[in-house]
Amino acid sequence: MPTGPHSKGLFVSPIGDQIYALAKELFPLARTITGEPVRQTHEVLRRVIPELNTIEFPSGRRCFDWVIPDEWNVSAAYIETMDGQRVVDWADNNLHLVAYSTPMDGVVSRDDLLQHVHTRPDMPTAVPYVTSYYRQTWGFCLSAEQLKSLTQSQYRVVIRAEARPGSLTCGEILVPGETEDEILLHTYTCHPSMANNETSGMAVAAFCARHVLDLPRRRFSYRIVFAPETIGAIAYISANLDVLRQRVKAGFVLTCVGDDRAYSLMPARKGGVLAERVARHVLERVLHLPYDEYSFLQRGSDERQYCAPGVDLPVVSIMRSKYGTYPEYHTSHDDLSLISPAGLYGGFLCTKTAIDVLEANETLVSTVLCEPWLSPRGLRPPLVDGVSLVPWSALVSHVMAYSDGETDLLGIAEIIGCPIFDLAPIVATLKENGLLRPANVASAAGNT
Repeated sequence: MPTGPHSKGLFVSPIGDQIYALAKELFPLARTITGEPVRQTHEVLRRVIPELNTIEFPSGRRCFDWVIPDEWNVSAAYIETMDGQRVVDWADNNLHLVAYSTPMDGVVSRDDLLQHVHTRPDMPTAVPYVTSYYRQTWGFCLSAEQLKSLTQSQYRVVIRAEARPGSLTCGEILVPGETEDEILLHTYTCHPSMANNETSGMAVAAFCARHVLDLPRRRFSYRIVFAPETIGAIAYISANLDVLRQRVKAGFVLTCVGDDRAYSLMPARKGGVLAERVARHVLERVLHLPYDEYSFLQRGSDERQYCAPGVDLPVVSIMRSKYGTYPEYHTSHDDLSLISPAGLYGGFLCTKTAIDVLEANETLVSTVLCEPWLSPRGLRPPLVDGVSLVPWSALVSHVMAYSDGETDLLGIAEIIGCPIFDLAPIVATLKENGLLRPANVASAAGNT
């Protein structure tokens, strides 16, 4: 169950407007797990991240327990009265057609039609999102109000769709750093017009990728993945499992990062991983945001694949309102009015800050035994009353006390109770004075 209160956490930044503008372009595309709209999505994303590379997994390819399905594309779908009046049209709302519907062109009775119609009676004006990826059938999604208008005895149903051997489209950006240790960012590209559930993740991921690409220095390498949910993640993992196991040190799934209602944390299956520690530090210490915390038992996005037994990658999600918890989820009410520039910027800021925390984090070790003599170096006041130290000198002392080659800087920040960024200039000063070194660098003096 959620453990924290909601928080709007309204941030203001021009980047939020830019992310929202990208979301507006991505929103209307009729995506599903395969097909041209996914490739069109990549073309839109390349306006922000031209570095995005496309990977195609052919239909019929086995990926662990799954098989890549035929590629599905649709050109038209509608229900009309016998005199030619269209009462439901996929062209008006791409949620109207059940994804992967089989072709249809014929007259059906109202009773037969209703066997293929899906609604949300609890939300009379909402069109639900329904898929049938792996079972051949056809169907339409209507609002409960639209359903009331279906009063005639017969209707003509037309679905111009084709499923044929093709491929499943994924996207990838590999950004080299000073080491081969990787940070994974993942978002999915398969849902049609839903704003917080799908579009926000793609838009925010693009700007997080831009942030990574524009960093003047990167200790970590980065793997940024855009893939259809579930089958796309499984396909990508199946093709890269060995390198993912070897290199990924922390990862984040970006989904539901655009509304203004809440912040949420979905931990990894194995708790306490670096990504989870970073996420908590960002929300609690750096941005001071109340958040709802969930159990991995409440998982629902591609953390299911990255954290699966045998894969076991340290992947979490920092979200706004979590999937499945807000009333508009998987309906047409999850539209562009549900997200905002401020909400999107809040989602972006969480992941961007997590990246910055990871870049600042390192494990350090003192180069001297016992406490170093700080006052000759100007790191402690010459007159000390034996009771207190000035805040800067106290932090210097604390950093030195816990730089044992085992506790990383993030852990030290948590022990002290401050943001890791408050310790970064102290660490730089101590390094300049030869008092700290990275734990993985041998000591020339050999005195530790």
